[in-house]
Amino acid sequence: MKFTYTLEKKEKNTKARLGSFRYNEKKLETPMFMPVGTQATVKTLTPEELKEIGSGIILANTYHLWLRPGEDIVAKAGGLHKFMNWDQPILTDSGGYQVFSLANPKDITEEGVKFKSHLNGDTLFLTPEKSIEIQNKLDSDIAMSFDECPPAGASHEYMEASVKRTLRWAKRGKEVHSNPNQMLFGIVQGGYFPDLRKLSAEETVKMDFDGYSIGGVANDNESKENMYKAIDYSIPYLPEDKLRYLMGVGEPIDLIEGTIRGIDIFDCVLPTRLARHGHAFTNTGKINLKNAKYKEDFTPISDTCDCYACKHYTKAYIRHLITSEETLGARLLSIHNIRFLIKMMEDIREAIKNDTLLEYRDKFIKEYYGGSYE
Repeated sequence: MKFTYTLEKKEKNTKARLGSFRYNEKKLETPMFMPVGTQATVKTLTPEELKEIGSGIILANTYHLWLRPGEDIVAKAGGLHKFMNWDQPILTDSGGYQVFSLANPKDITEEGVKFKSHLNGDTLFLTPEKSIEIQNKLDSDIAMSFDECPPAGASHEYMEASVKRTLRWAKRGKEVHSNPNQMLFGIVQGGYFPDLRKLSAEETVKMDFDGYSIGGVANDNESKENMYKAIDYSIPYLPEDKLRYLMGVGEPIDLIEGTIRGIDIFDCVLPTRLARHGHAFTNTGKINLKNAKYKEDFTPISDTCDCYACKHYTKAYIRHLITSEETLGARLLSIHNIRFLIKMMEDIREAIKNDTLLEYRDKFIKEYYGGSYE
C-alpha cells in the first residue's frame, strides 16, 4: 500500500484531528478539502494550476467515466493518473449518487440498480461488483463502496432497509476488490436516525475498510442542523486510526463544523459551480461579481488572498469576463474559490495545532456572516 494515514494530534477543545498521510514519498496533511474533477478534470483548470493552489487529493466520478470514455480506455492509458497527468492522490466515488438521482425506487433491487443513461437514454445496470470493477480499472488511490443514497426525508422503516442493503452491498464489493494499490472506503448511512447511524457505522467498521465515509448529508438541501446530527451520530463508532470523509460538503462553515466534529476530508463541486455563475468566496461572505457595483471596482476579489486571480486581476475585469461569457472568468473564479477553501483548511490545521479552533470558528462567523449563520 502506497498510502498510509497517521493521526498526529487531537484538538483539546473539540473532536478535531490533525493528521497526515504519505503518498509516493509525499506528505499531505488533514483535514483537507478535495476539489472535484468529475470527468477526470476539475472544470477549466489544469493539474499544474491545481498544484499551485495547494490541492492534495482530487475526486473523479465513477459513473461519468464509465460512460465516457469508459474504464477500459482509462486502463489502457495507464490509469487515471497518467490519463489526466495528475501525480497526487485520486479518490473515485462509487457512482451511487448519480445512479440514484436517475433511478426509480422500484428499480432498486438486491442485485443492483437499473436506470437510464443521462447521455442517450440507454438502460444501464450497476451493481456493487461492477462499481468496484470500474474503480479497480480506473486505478484511483481511494475507491468507494457502492451504497444506496436514500432521500433525506425517508421514513425509519425505509432507511433501515436501505442501511441493511448498503451493508450487504459493501460486503459484496469488498469481496471482489482486487487492486492492491487502492484503498477501499466503507460508507455510513442512516439518515438522521441515531440508531441507524450507529448500526451502519458499527457493522461497516466490522468489515475493516481502509477508511470510512459519512454519506447521506448532501441530499435534498437538508438543514445544517440535520447534517451536523448525522455526523455526531456516526463519528463515535468510527476508528481513530483511519480517515473520515464527509461526502459532498463544501460550504465554508460546514468545513469548520465538520472538522470540529472529527472529519478529515471533504469534497464538493461548489467552488467551481459558484465560479461559473460569477460568485466568489471572500472573508466577508460570498459576492456576485455580476452585480453592477463591481463594474468599476479595480481591486482584487480579496485583499488577503494569495491566489493567481487576486494577484493579477480586478473585480471589474473578472466581471467583464463573466458578463461577456468568456471562459477565463470562470477559470479565474475557480482558481480563487478553490484556493479560498484550501487556504481555509490550512488555517484550520493551524488552529488545531494551537487548540484554538473554536475561536477561529467564532471569528469566521463574525466576519463571513456578520455574527450568525442560523
